[in-house]
Amino acid sequence: MRGQVFGWRWRSNPLRRRSDVVEAWTVLIVVFLLVVGAPAAGIAVGQWAHGDARAHAAAQRAELDRVSAVIVEKAPAAAPSAYGDKQPMHWVQARWTEPDGGSRTGEARVPTGTKRGDRADVWLDSAGHSVPPPPTDTAVWQHALAMGTCATGGVVGIVLVLHFTVRRVAIRHRLAEWEQEWARTGPDWGHRWA
Repeated sequence: MRGQVFGWRWRSNPLRRRSDVVEAWTVLIVVFLLVVGAPAAGIAVGQWAHGDARAHAAAQRAELDRVSAVIVEKAPAAAPSAYGDKQPMHWVQARWTEPDGGSRTGEARVPTGTKRGDRADVWLDSAGHSVPPPPTDTAVWQHALAMGTCATGGVVGIVLVLHFTVRRVAIRHRLAEWEQEWARTGPDWGHRWA
């Protein structure tokens, strides 16, 4: 019985309508797009995002100068955490020697608990101002994974919305076809044949 029920939309029978065939093909296409298309789109977008973010980080590294600074202000102490979360970064006063040889005091971004006299890297723009560091390789990979995941989710959402729309149209056509058949055969059902 199971073999006869499964795949009935593919076999020719008097109950099968054109909308049944369309719906069966749609299900195959949807499964293919969800299994193959969505991951492929996610991988393609992730690779593009990784290359773009990597080029952006390299361009930032080329524009900025990294100098070693001495911290002149103590960073806030580490806050206790039940889960051992990564502690936040803080902007504190630091002193460094600029690439042209002059000494300068400004802000440096350091981890929680950094003490006075510790050393930290400071990134300077072309005007000599302290700026946030360029994205790390980890940040580039996180960006690529996030973009790939969003692309995969977007494709899945679009495919499911289109499938829902096609299914509703197929059901509407199927009901219209049944209504036409009933209009043709319904009046004969009320008569008794002697």
